Amino acid sequence: MTTSPEHPGTDRDSAPSTVRHHPPKFHNERALIALGRSGQERLSDVITEFAGSMTFVYVHVAWFVGWILMNEGCFGRRLVFDRFPYGLLTMVVSLEAIFLSTFVLISQNRDASRQNVRADLDYQTNVQSAVWTEHIGRQLGLDPAEIDAKVAQILARTDASTS
Repeated sequence: MTTSPEHPGTDRDSAPSTVRHHPPKFHNERALIALGRSGQERLSDVITEFAGSMTFVYVHVAWFVGWILMNEGCFGRRLVFDRFPYGLLTMVVSLEAIFLSTFVLISQNRDASRQNVRADLDYQTNVQSAVWTEHIGRQLGLDPAEIDAKVAQILARTDASTS
């Protein structure tokens, strides 16, 4: 008996078996979404990730403190360019907030798309599992109607206990 690498333990010279092995198709929603991301979307993710970090907070604290100290004349009067009430700083911070909120919305939209892909993959997996389970149950001689009735009883008890 010679074995083939595809089917160890089977005779290569014998008639082909009617049982065929089909490898399962597993998909990772993150990988699927990553394949469709543009350069702009990747940049948006990088910016959003940085804006949600403590490094971002520390940079802004240093920036604001430096801006205020500089414009109060602590580093010399020649460096003052935005006197109190710091109108230029207010405008820069407002513009930054507008752009950051846009990046957050872009990331949230992409996350919603990823959740839709995940739901589709979950549905496909659930259907495949249900078909395989029913097929295996029939091969074992189990009655699908009896099993469905048992599942309904369990779900009814679970629903009653959570109400």
